[in-house]
Amino acid sequence: MMNKYAVPKGLRPRELEAVYAISRAVAQLVDIDAALDQIVALSRPVFIFDNVVIFLDQGGPTLEPSYARVIGRGRSAEADLGWGDDAAAKAFTERNTVVRCEKLPGWKADRLNRRDFLGLPLIAGENVHGALVFGRFGGPAYTPDHIRLAEFIAVHITQLLERRKLVEQEASLEAERRLRRLQEDFIATVSHELRTPLGFIKGYATTLLREDTTWDDEARREFLNIIDEEADRLRALIDDLLDSSRLQAGTLRMQHQPVNLDQLLREVTLRALARYEQLSVQLMIGPQIIIRADPVRIAQVFDNLLSNAVKYAPGSQVFIEARLEGDQYHITVQDSGPGIAAEHLQHLFERFYRGAEANSSVHGTGLGLFICRQIVHAHGGEIMAESMPGQGTIFHIYLPCSLGSTDDKALNQEVIR
Repeated sequence: MMNKYAVPKGLRPRELEAVYAISRAVAQLVDIDAALDQIVALSRPVFIFDNVVIFLDQGGPTLEPSYARVIGRGRSAEADLGWGDDAAAKAFTERNTVVRCEKLPGWKADRLNRRDFLGLPLIAGENVHGALVFGRFGGPAYTPDHIRLAEFIAVHITQLLERRKLVEQEASLEAERRLRRLQEDFIATVSHELRTPLGFIKGYATTLLREDTTWDDEARREFLNIIDEEADRLRALIDDLLDSSRLQAGTLRMQHQPVNLDQLLREVTLRALARYEQLSVQLMIGPQIIIRADPVRIAQVFDNLLSNAVKYAPGSQVFIEARLEGDQYHITVQDSGPGIAAEHLQHLFERFYRGAEANSSVHGTGLGLFICRQIVHAHGGEIMAESMPGQGTIFHIYLPCSLGSTDDKALNQEVIR
C-alpha cells in the first residue's frame, strides 16, 4: 500500500485535478454516501471501472457489502454481475492489493464474461475495516498507474469510514450521557414526587394520633380529606410508573371495544371540571362518533391532556374538537397558555422528559405524555403537538375510524364550566 497522504506520482493534469477534488470531497462532505458518490463521479473519467463495491467487516464469517454502484458496461445486467467477493476477501485477509481476472465461458464473444477485479484493503493503523473492489468488464487489465490511483482512493475512503466511526462513537457516548442524566433526573424527580404526598400523609396522620391534643370534627375531617387526596395522588404516581414500564415492555393489555367518543369526552370533561374548579372546556364534537378502543386507556389520554392544561396553562379555556378526516378521526385539544419552545417540543413525548422552563411548583414525573403516545400508538393512531411561545399549545390525535362516522356539518358546540 502507498503512503497514507502521498499523491500518486506521474499523474497527468486531468488525473491530478481529480485527485485533489477527491481530497476536497472527503474533507468537506459530512454524509458518507454523498462523499462516496462524489468520489465515484470524480474517479470514473480518469480511471475506467464498471462497478465499485465497498465490503465491510461486520463481525460475521464473511464481509458484507455496504455500498455498491454500477455505472458502466453491464449496467443492464446488474443482477447477473459478479461483485468481486473473492477479490475483497483476499485483499482483506492478506492486507494487500489484489488483482483478479475471471474469464467465464464465451468471454471472447461476450465481453461481460471477462471480469477484472481490483481489490484493496481499507486499512487504518492496525485495523482493517474491509475492502474496496473495482470491477471492469471486457478489459483491459489494470495498469500500475490505475492501481496506484485506486490505492489513493482506498486511503480516502478509509478516512471516511474512520470519521463515521468517530461520529458514531461520539453519538453513542452522548446518548449514554443523556440516558444517565435522564435516569438521575428521574430518580430525583420520582423521589421528590413520592416524598411529597408521603410527607403530607405521615404529617397529618401523626397529628391526628397526638394524645396531647383534641381535634374537633371539622379539623379531623379536613386532615382526613388531605390524607385521602394525597393517597390518591400517590397511587396515581405509582400507576404512571407501572403503566410506563408495561407500555415500554409491550405488556399492558388493551380491552378494545366499540366506544362512543363524544360521550367519553363529555364524561372525561365532567370529571376534570369536578377536580379543577377554574377549568373551562368548549367541546365541538359530532354525535355518534364510534371508535374501537379501550375506553379506560383512551380516557386516560384526555385526562392527562386536561390535567396538563390546568398545570401549564392555568386560567386558559380548553377547546376540544373531533371531526372525521378521510379514514380517521382528528381530535384536537387546544389551550391559549404560554406555549412550548421549539427545543422542548421535539422531546415532549419522551419518557421522563420535563421542559427546562416547567414551573417548579408543578408536580410531575415526565411520564404523562409518554404514556399518552404509547396508548394512542396501541390503538393504531398518532399524537403530536403544535405550539408557539405565547400562543398556546394544540395536541393533535388521529384515531382510525371504526364502526361509525359523523357529518362535520353537524358538529355540536358546547361550553362546559
